Amino acid sequence: MALVLLSSQEASTGELGTGTVKGIIGAIVDESSHIGKEEKVAMEMAIDDFTCKNNESLVLHIKDSGKEPLRAALSAIDLINERQVQAIIGPQAWGEISLVAEIGSQAQIPVLSFGEEIPPWATEKWPFLLQASPDNYAQMEAVAAIIQSWGWHRVTIIYEDIGSASTRVIPHLPAALREAGAEVSHIVPLLPFASSLSKELKSLKRRQCRVFVVQYSSLALANHLFKTAKKMKMIGKDYVWITTDTITSLIHSVNASTISSMQGILGVKRYIPETMPCYRDFYSRFHERFRLKHPEEGSYEPGIFALQAYNAAWTVAMAIREGGIGGQRLLKKILESEFSGLTGKIQFTDGKLAPMQIFQIINVVGKSYRELGFWTYNLGFSETIDESTTYNTSMKSLGQVIWPGGPWSVPEGWTRPPASDPLKIGVPTSSVFNYLLNVEYQSGNKASFSGFSMDLFKAITEDLPFYLSYDLIGFNGTYDALVDQVYLKKFDAAVGDVAITANRSQLVDFTQPYTRTGLVMIVPVHAQTSNSAWLFIKPFTKAMWISTLLITLYNSFVFWLIERNNCLELEGSILNRVGTLLWLAFQTLLPIKGEKLHSNLSRIVMVVWLFVALVITQSYTASLTTMLTVQSLQPTVDNVEVLKNNNVAVGCSGVSFIKRYLEGVIGFRHENIKNFSKPDEYAKALRRKEIGALFIEASLSKVFLARHCKGFGVAGPTYQIGGFGFAFQKGSPLLPDISKAILNLSEIGKLKEMENSLMGSQTCVEEEEWEDQHPSLSPNSFWVLFIITGGTSTLALLVYVFHGKKTQNNSLHGHRRIWETAAAMLLTHRENGRKLFSRKVSDAENHGGLAQGPVDSGPGQPEFEQPGR
Repeated sequence: MALVLLSSQEASTGELGTGTVKGIIGAIVDESSHIGKEEKVAMEMAIDDFTCKNNESLVLHIKDSGKEPLRAALSAIDLINERQVQAIIGPQAWGEISLVAEIGSQAQIPVLSFGEEIPPWATEKWPFLLQASPDNYAQMEAVAAIIQSWGWHRVTIIYEDIGSASTRVIPHLPAALREAGAEVSHIVPLLPFASSLSKELKSLKRRQCRVFVVQYSSLALANHLFKTAKKMKMIGKDYVWITTDTITSLIHSVNASTISSMQGILGVKRYIPETMPCYRDFYSRFHERFRLKHPEEGSYEPGIFALQAYNAAWTVAMAIREGGIGGQRLLKKILESEFSGLTGKIQFTDGKLAPMQIFQIINVVGKSYRELGFWTYNLGFSETIDESTTYNTSMKSLGQVIWPGGPWSVPEGWTRPPASDPLKIGVPTSSVFNYLLNVEYQSGNKASFSGFSMDLFKAITEDLPFYLSYDLIGFNGTYDALVDQVYLKKFDAAVGDVAITANRSQLVDFTQPYTRTGLVMIVPVHAQTSNSAWLFIKPFTKAMWISTLLITLYNSFVFWLIERNNCLELEGSILNRVGTLLWLAFQTLLPIKGEKLHSNLSRIVMVVWLFVALVITQSYTASLTTMLTVQSLQPTVDNVEVLKNNNVAVGCSGVSFIKRYLEGVIGFRHENIKNFSKPDEYAKALRRKEIGALFIEASLSKVFLARHCKGFGVAGPTYQIGGFGFAFQKGSPLLPDISKAILNLSEIGKLKEMENSLMGSQTCVEEEEWEDQHPSLSPNSFWVLFIITGGTSTLALLVYVFHGKKTQNNSLHGHRRIWETAAAMLLTHRENGRKLFSRKVSDAENHGGLAQGPVDSGPGQPEFEQPGR
């Protein structure tokens, strides 16, 4: 195939031998660069292939910009006015794009740019400007995913400062990094062939961050950067270098000296479907054509820039063929393009080529690079791209990476500050609670820090797997101002009783909280429950009282029924029997003395009931005792609504965020919130009733109640806010190690031991103890005992009734014989007595009367005394 180039005169007349020229296309490239050479050859091949396939002649005019914006603008004017082009392809640098877009929009000539990123306002200002390269945000997410995989938290961005690159491309990567839990430590703009490159690298070497992302850089500047960095030993152990598509896609074209300076570098480049037949055909033809035209280049394989140039030229050619002669019609046809190109589906959205979804991850090793795997948007990392692909969120699934310097271990991505450059740590000097953080000034106005927070920080640094050099610097200001100083990088961190809040978390990163979270209300307490007249019935519920009464009456009835024949006290009239039954039921829940029981059945019932009664009475006594002691102190205020409705003043520690919370969330009036600077002032204000309640962090409430353990308690709910933590700069590499050390101290009990040491031996009522921990006892607690004693009594009753029926007849016969014998004995006794009396009277008459002396009553008879003795 031969590409036919027409002169301006031939193009204007539309003649090409015997054929008709269908359209004229212009292109502006930098022919001095490898990218420009690839783009030129690829566009020539596209026009050549389109002419051959459709038998329609197209003309392509290519101008060299020399990477100079003014020269690109003059080229655009020449293409439009002299060559009568219908579209212009190719500006890549922003300086060129802006000028060519202005000229093209005025002439209503579509301009297809290869720029990495075109801001939204540009397409509004220049409606004929189109972005023929895919959106770059997905690639930045791929870079962020790599950084997240290896646990790096700080990143330095290096880019070539050409035009407005910093305002166009820089926001994407920091935004993606924040979502991945990392922060940008430093941004370094480099001028093309900057003479100050060594100075910039020396400055970076002195910093702690060791993860560098190089993006939007020309290949020439990248070569200079990596060679200089290698000389300064910055491409070695503990360093991480990541390159984006503008560099990675050209690695195949760099010379051996540059490759040797890039050993261990990770790269992200746009995915090329090399297995597609159309790509294989293009590859072989491009390789041959490029070798013939540019034998000096050394590498002849096509990169992503050649592919996107071929796609762009084919897109314009298709739009012209479908009736887009020029102007608005051609622009509309280009925007409606939809076909399969060499890089996949070609389609425009909002004036931009649809973003690519797949990127390849490479690792520079030896004289070339290794293809580690792929990253797919919204899916993750994978070793292959096919239907059976398995995705993983971590790049570690792709296998071993050869890092700079050759180590197999993963670089930490940062270095610890040397002893000569210790961390600057701000410490608040306005702490309210001296036992948490105490500041004393020695001779020479040198500050000395102590207290729980400082003891904990020292324990943390001792637990770190490395030595941490730091200087403690007192800060006399508010806690918010201290956090601002960390945000402004005046301090590397802030250590002390710094509360974790949402506003502060937007400026700095906090460690794991080292205290309990929450805001509680402390109020005065007074005795109340012990004055209740009906307190004695509260240990049991109503159901419990009824159940106890019923089981007592039932057991007493069983005792009475079994023992009634053996105990005279259980006999008598109906009224007497009922009274005796009630008496048995309520004599301290013990029916009868053990020695009075005559039946084994009643003894068994008594033993079981004795045990149950003992448990019930002891439970009642214990519950009543608890109510008279533990619950004798009650808060004077139950909830915040009482305080708000009665317009009562409340106090807080003077911390700004607590005051904002009380006013904005809970709803207290601004004038009803009083600030205090000392813990003793809290107690005095509560006792004097200057305030009705005190709002304080939950962790500090324990200390306050330990110091003022008489007359105060916690009431109401706990309002969830952050606890205390240490503040570090966003993305600080120290943060994970510090948080891990706090968790470790907590797990081994060291943190609890330090808290107990702070509290001392004093204890006091805490928040949860104000809840009703001793409710009235119900039958649910004793139902098993009730079943046992009731079942035993019932069983004894059944045995007694069954045994009584069996012996009933024998009892009746025995009773009859007893009555007959008793009657016979009574009759005999009456007759003998009558005869004896008659004989006595006769003897008395014979001897002159009964008073003469004792009368012999005979054997077995009683003697009667004589009257008068």
